[in-house]
Amino acid sequence: MQDSILTNIVTPQYARFDTPLYLKSGAVLDSYELVYETYGELNAARSNAVLICHALSGNHHVAGSYADNPKNLGWWDNMIGPDKPIDTHKFFVVGVNNLGGCHGSTGPASINAKTGKHYGADFPVVTVEDWVETQVRLADYLGIDHFAAVMGGSLGGMQAMRWTLDFPERVRHALVIAAAAKLTAQNIAFNDVARQAIITDQDFHGGDYYSHGVVPRRGLRLARMLGHITYLSDDSMAAKFGRELRNGTYAFGFDVEFEIESYLRYQGDKFADQFDANSYLLMTKALDYFDPAHEHNGDLSAAFRAVTANFLVLSFTSDWRFSPERSRTIIKALLDNELNVSYAEITSSHGHDSFLMEDRHYHQLVRAYMDNIVT
Repeated sequence: MQDSILTNIVTPQYARFDTPLYLKSGAVLDSYELVYETYGELNAARSNAVLICHALSGNHHVAGSYADNPKNLGWWDNMIGPDKPIDTHKFFVVGVNNLGGCHGSTGPASINAKTGKHYGADFPVVTVEDWVETQVRLADYLGIDHFAAVMGGSLGGMQAMRWTLDFPERVRHALVIAAAAKLTAQNIAFNDVARQAIITDQDFHGGDYYSHGVVPRRGLRLARMLGHITYLSDDSMAAKFGRELRNGTYAFGFDVEFEIESYLRYQGDKFADQFDANSYLLMTKALDYFDPAHEHNGDLSAAFRAVTANFLVLSFTSDWRFSPERSRTIIKALLDNELNVSYAEITSSHGHDSFLMEDRHYHQLVRAYMDNIVT
């Protein structure tokens, strides 16, 4: 294990862009930075690049580890690396932290050059379309004319779909995992409750908590606890925690008694230490707004009319937040346009988080698909 870690040391890199970015909201960013990581080598033909798009709480650190922190493995390290399903002996993999994030790319916690202060609530709302535009600019910066594949799970899968819609000539394959063509009303509701938890925190200060030297920790903690419940399945929570009591007996109070309560509070505290509240608001709003069919009178098949990419679409049986039914809706729209599509519904008990798990069947499917991509 240690030898493997030592051979997969990665370093974050930064790219600055001074060409104004016109956002879908109508706002304009005069300049911005993106932090990214790369794995493997770009071949002479520049035809083996794979873009990994992250989900709500993800970032650019997709695989490998850092020399000064070897235990900090990338969030999809079980999927990407030498001899893994996304084999970096074959592919040049790019991971990027989305605009508006809080792990190095320009976002609400960054300093606005015009004011000398944190952007805070003044940072504009960004959409999946905006992210794809910045990713195209990053590809140009790296000398990549087209991607062999664009891949992501959840919100990352939405970005992969948007690539095929907006830049069909620049992506040959799209791997859309545990995603949907739009959020259900229930999903939008979950996101709004999470945002309200943050916005109503007394330490939020209208998004300008930086200048007050505080963090809306309670709100961010509650938002993550709520979100985490939706990422898990009833079966996975039952198997891992059941109704186990921490001290074996009821305390008849409101402090932590059940193991599941302890776990959720731990996850909430951990997230509140690592993530920016304003970025959380932006990411959930980008999820809400994603709906390619909206521009085509609700007709998803019409939205995919100009798409040329091949697709691998994967869903998981226990994922109730992005259910297999949502993936089948995507499949129908692709097949209506006579596109090449591979689909699998994978049996898993891990809920929405299944796409992050090391599952043999799941990984074999991804490996088999990627092995057939000619570079």
